[in-house]
Amino acid sequence: MKKPKALQARQGDVLLEKVPEREIPQGATRIQPQDGILILRRGEATGHHHSVDCRRAELYTLSDGSMLLKVNKETTLKHQEHSPITLTLGVWVIPQEQVEYTPQEIRHVTD
Repeated sequence: MKKPKALQARQGDVLLEKVPEREIPQGATRIQPQDGILILRRGEATGHHHSVDCRRAELYTLSDGSMLLKVNKETTLKHQEHSPITLTLGVWVIPQEQVEYTPQEIRHVTD
């Protein structure tokens, strides 16, 4: 029997993985919307951001630095320089920000 593939979405440097859990774990911190949107990541250089409509989803941070996006109504992940992506109902994990290593430093990847 084949194991079903994990459902993933990627927009630039933001990766989302859909998980079967539908509940948000205790200890998760809810992120408040800004001007009607939930910002998943913000680019340092441009100020652009990956975001969804706050009326359709809830966003939480976990102690390990990852985030959970609970999509209550199908929504669109938007960014100023990338094509929009439709996200279906359910809980999506957004792993901790990606980092890159150079001999001089370890730095967070930005758009």
